[in-house]
Amino acid sequence: MRTAPARRTPFGVALAAALVLLVVALLLSLLVGTRVLSLPETFAGLTGTDRVASAVIWELRLPRTLLGLLVGAALGSAGVLAQAVTRNPLADPGLLGISSGAAVAIVVGGALFGIGGGVPQVLVAILGAAAATVAVYAFAQRSPEGLTPVNMTLAGMAITACLGAVVSTIVLLDASTMDQYRFWVVGALGNRDADVLVPAAVVILAGVGVALVVSGSLNALALGDDTAAGLGVHVQRTRALGGVAVVLLSGTAVALSGPIVFVGLIVPHAARLLVGSDVRRALAMSALLGPLLLLTADVIGRVIARPSEVQVGVVTAILGTPLFVWLTRRARTEGGGT
Repeated sequence: MRTAPARRTPFGVALAAALVLLVVALLLSLLVGTRVLSLPETFAGLTGTDRVASAVIWELRLPRTLLGLLVGAALGSAGVLAQAVTRNPLADPGLLGISSGAAVAIVVGGALFGIGGGVPQVLVAILGAAAATVAVYAFAQRSPEGLTPVNMTLAGMAITACLGAVVSTIVLLDASTMDQYRFWVVGALGNRDADVLVPAAVVILAGVGVALVVSGSLNALALGDDTAAGLGVHVQRTRALGGVAVVLLSGTAVALSGPIVFVGLIVPHAARLLVGSDVRRALAMSALLGPLLLLTADVIGRVIARPSEVQVGVVTAILGTPLFVWLTRRARTEGGGT
């Protein structure tokens, strides 16, 4: 016997609540660190009337907070798109090999060409993510069943394993690359070049723009390729544009902060629980929940090991693992019709 579906929160109410929580997380990200600032000190730091607080906020915490805002929005939106394109609720850019493609491109760029950060690293990461996406698409399409969600996921997992081996080989052979990579691979928001934030924001906005263009077609794609085609949707073009958006978003996020796990997987599920399965609404909600999760995890990482800190990628992994187990069990239960 099936139970009646739970009533979801109205879209406007859910969006407003997420926005309020995000503002709180942004404020906490400015207040909390090795030294906790009061609200008056924070205001004085922002206005420049307190030199010490101003240096802490403008040179350290504000760039880090803006980075968390950008990366969280990118990962949350990319997760919605990845799951919509593959019709797999457990898909994310990491599972599909896209993040691994960006990571290996960054490692190769650093080891062979000395690309250590900034806009060139973002461009290299996007190229690597694009190459990995094309490889996953090509491998999945060559299977007897064709380009199915399961085949795309399996191809992504194979590409991820292969690229992981390539990265391991490079960093083991190059001591300087290994020294840089061991900090970057965990995923962190600190010690990043603030000059890259504006170009990265432009790329992320472009990715979100492409996502909004194809979001209506992705809703139809959820009904199946044949049904979507019958409704007038160009299936291959929709998947290709969705892939472009995922590449731009996830490639830029990896370049900025390293391959942070679980954000692109967990956030879309939370968004759909709140506002339903409509891709457009899920995108809007995920663009708020992604940075909310990432900034909250970053603040937790700053306070649990004072005077040191735990990198945000470690915190999201700790928080995300039990949620991933729960999602897997939930997907299996729903698939079995129980």
